Amino acid sequence: MNEEIIKMANAITKWSHSLLLDWGISFESASYINMLLFLVIAGLLIYVSLYVAKKIIHLLFNNLSKVSKLTFFIFLNRNKFPSLAGLLVPYLLMKILVPIVFHDFPIWIKTGNIVVEIWLIFLIINIIISVIRSACDMLVLRPAFRDKPMTSYIQVLQIILYILGLVIAFSIATGKSPVVFFTAMGAASAVLLLMFQDSIKGFVASIQVTTNDMVRLGDWITVPKYGADGDVIEINLTTVKVQNFDKTITTLPTYALIADSFQNWRGMENASGRRIKRSLFIKQSSIHFIDSEKLSHYKKIQGISKYIDRRQEEIEKHNVSIGADRTIPVNGRNLTNAGLFRVYTEWYLKTHPDTKKEYTMMVRQLNPTATGIPFEIYVFTNTTNWVKYEAIMSDIFDHLIAAVKYFDLQIFEMESGGDVKQVKMI
Repeated sequence: MNEEIIKMANAITKWSHSLLLDWGISFESASYINMLLFLVIAGLLIYVSLYVAKKIIHLLFNNLSKVSKLTFFIFLNRNKFPSLAGLLVPYLLMKILVPIVFHDFPIWIKTGNIVVEIWLIFLIINIIISVIRSACDMLVLRPAFRDKPMTSYIQVLQIILYILGLVIAFSIATGKSPVVFFTAMGAASAVLLLMFQDSIKGFVASIQVTTNDMVRLGDWITVPKYGADGDVIEINLTTVKVQNFDKTITTLPTYALIADSFQNWRGMENASGRRIKRSLFIKQSSIHFIDSEKLSHYKKIQGISKYIDRRQEEIEKHNVSIGADRTIPVNGRNLTNAGLFRVYTEWYLKTHPDTKKEYTMMVRQLNPTATGIPFEIYVFTNTTNWVKYEAIMSDIFDHLIAAVKYFDLQIFEMESGGDVKQVKMI
């Protein structure tokens, strides 16, 4: 095949060269003009062949894409596979045309062939990457792969393929074994590590993040250091993109997910319940014992009337057993308005239609502070939807804040200018 091409090239170039000499052009000038002429013709042939090849391949793929069972061809089309495959035709033409164009400059023929072969290597690599991308796009359609960082996998494969391509290109260009290339790379490894340290860190981080299932696409994460609070929309070799709830995009290094702390809300979303952990600060001076007259009033409050009867019976038995002097309330055991409010709050949470009954639910009293005693409400909603969650939490606290006064309790808050003005007027 090569001999036939060389014979054909010799025949064509000799004829054109002789024609130029007959026109009175010098031998050297005729050689350059001959080369430029064939270079232009070669360029036109390559352009036309590329155009025709792309048209044919695109037409073929468009017809195949219409077949519902061959959706893989749709993804090949999106990833420019037809355009890349069409470049194989110009390659074949260049292999034929290089000896013809540079016939009068034999040293250039070798260089031209090397360039064409190296170009073919990276063309094949891009074709392989296009197929891999299409396969990944197909896999993402399946639920098992939908939340996997496929972009990171593709980028790792790209790096491996391009390194392999560089090794083969080096071998073709120098005519030396790939072992020589790796020897040279070993000497320059320190410089390369410095240049590509972010990519190397990202590569290691991507593997750890994927292997340990730390982050998936679609996860809600919070990374305070980078101001990220939203959904993960992309994970690649060097960066992670987070779409914040205000629709801004925060980009952070992939290795930050293993170097720094972050919060992943996936567990909460999978649990189908989100925690409410918030406190009401009760003014300490408003807490007191309940006398028998006031107790009849509290028995009218649904949810705690049975508790009061049961508890009062227990307290009376205890006080009798220890001989408590009930003329002073501090002697013996007593019911307090704060205790009844806690019981009422627990009852209210248990009967609320939007709380998760099977999860931990409690009302606890925390250490007293300068701003009152915190009554912490610890409960889970039966939804993880942010808007619904906020509405449920507001509904619960609206009710409890309004209910506090029925237990003769006061919520602590700092005095405002209006409060001071009202005191002065009194």
